Amino acid sequence: MTNFTLNAEVRSDLGKGASRRLRRNAALVPAVIYGGDKAPQSISLQAKQIAKLLENEAAFSHVLALDVAGNSEAVLIKALQRHPAKGYVMHVDFLRAVADHKLTAHVPLHYLNQESCVGVKTQGGEILHNLVEVEVTCLPKDLPEFLEVDMANVEVGQVLHLSDLKLPAGVQLTALAHGSDLPVANVHASRVNKEEGAE
Repeated sequence: MTNFTLNAEVRSDLGKGASRRLRRNAALVPAVIYGGDKAPQSISLQAKQIAKLLENEAAFSHVLALDVAGNSEAVLIKALQRHPAKGYVMHVDFLRAVADHKLTAHVPLHYLNQESCVGVKTQGGEILHNLVEVEVTCLPKDLPEFLEVDMANVEVGQVLHLSDLKLPAGVQLTALAHGSDLPVANVHASRVNKEEGAE
């Protein structure tokens, strides 16, 4: 597993104007850490540090080590606020990850064996992804970097649901726990094949 460590500074100058000054003059991104049994803490991080972190999709499904003035905090990215036009990060919400408390996080799906999928290779179908990520509930130590979706034996007309995913020990799918077995992916007949059949 990748280790992500960020350095942050305590921020005492609060409010919209202060946040704007941080971004403009110091190339810093304002952020807040909350959760656990501690009070929320306002911090700031270097904008380039955040940009580099977000180049890796795993950043969202990892417990990060946040060094705040010499104290290390285990956190998850809970929310990002981006500039509507330019896309850069304007604010980050971090949630404390407490070892014995379950957390919820979004984890990306990695689709395997798409080229060798039965429905594509021998039946001329096309794969449609319904989901690119899922919400999981688990202890911080059990948080997976991603979940795999094996498409090898999926045939045309077949739908994979959340209940078909193989989950690591200690990991639950939030939607399934609420009784919602959502479709993850399916293989449907290609439009080209249908048109050829019609002719």
